[in-house]
Amino acid sequence: MSPRGRRSGGSGESNAGGSERRAELLALAAEMFAERGFRSTTVRDIADAAGILSGSLYHHFDSKESMVDEILRGFLDELFGRYREIVAAGGDPRDMLEAVVVASFESIDRRHSEVAIYQNEARHLAQFERFSYIDDLNVEFRKLWVGILEEGVRSGAFRPDLDVELVYRFIRDTVWVAVRWYRPGGALTARAVAEQYLGILLDGISTRRRRSAARRQPAT
Repeated sequence: MSPRGRRSGGSGESNAGGSERRAELLALAAEMFAERGFRSTTVRDIADAAGILSGSLYHHFDSKESMVDEILRGFLDELFGRYREIVAAGGDPRDMLEAVVVASFESIDRRHSEVAIYQNEARHLAQFERFSYIDDLNVEFRKLWVGILEEGVRSGAFRPDLDVELVYRFIRDTVWVAVRWYRPGGALTARAVAEQYLGILLDGISTRRRRSAARRQPAT
């Protein structure tokens, strides 16, 4: 091998090692942001936890904002990529709703720290131009989920009396709040939680149909 070839190989190994270290630092920062809060975690805190000097951390990232930006973009790119695949594949609205719910719980499992950061910090971060994509994705998120529900009502897959906006908010909030109690590697898998949730959402927990409020009113 020529000397030039050897130098090239060494550079590749060095770049690979640098990328691995960078990924390790991002994972550590994600855990700390999730546990302590983004605003309460300093660059020095992350460097100390990593066993390096703050200056060494700046070799990889110019600020903690750049770290949380990369953390959130990775999580959101993966999640919305999956959502878009599900919708593009088409099919029965009930099946699509099940698929996006499962994808959401799987994201909570795989990206637990990232989801916690998003839940806790998105509103604060969205104030800054660097994170303007957060509001854009929130709009896409609502459009995608509401679209599935509306198509389900039109097709007869879901009840015609559903308040689609209310149902969307209910599903959104009850799915994503699971990050506060769900623990990856615990007794329940993400798939098991999703299946239980979908059973309650789509089939209910009662063996008989609930009477409407009007029908429960006593005769006068």
